[in-house]
Amino acid sequence: MSGPRELLIVEDDDAFARTLKRSFERRDYAVRVASSPDEVEALLGDWRPDYAVVDLKLGNASGLACVQTLRAADPAMPIVVLTGFASIATAVEAIKLGASYYLAKPSNTDDIEAAFERSEGNVDAPLDARPSSIKTVEWEHIHQTLVEANFNISEAARRLGMHRRTLARKLEKRQVK
Repeated sequence: MSGPRELLIVEDDDAFARTLKRSFERRDYAVRVASSPDEVEALLGDWRPDYAVVDLKLGNASGLACVQTLRAADPAMPIVVLTGFASIATAVEAIKLGASYYLAKPSNTDDIEAAFERSEGNVDAPLDARPSSIKTVEWEHIHQTLVEANFNISEAARRLGMHRRTLARKLEKRQVK
């Protein structure tokens, strides 16, 4: 490949996006940043990145929509979903929609770049016998419901049978990013 590698970072946290951008630029990537699905679509109008890093939660929007848009634009593009809101449900959905890899925050540039290079699954991945805790099971159920409700907190709370403020407090404790 001649010239710098083109990278799109889709992240709504400006400070984190700047840090990630600088880090990848030091590794000879040409980087553009978007903070919403609309910005991703606008950028794809006249530009195609070689790689993409997409945050799962973009304000009130889902990064999964960005994964779907990017995959439609270029089926071969390595797409890494990076999130502080990790769950089995979103990992499965991200991969189904075309993400190449799913990383939980905190992840660094080395982790992301290694994920770009991985094109196959690892049959030697450790199979932990560690059972999930009640809190983990609860969190995954809450997150699955949030995904099904398109990250609408009021609708997710209704589906979970809890008050919206109770759900909001639970989400604040996990610092969704």
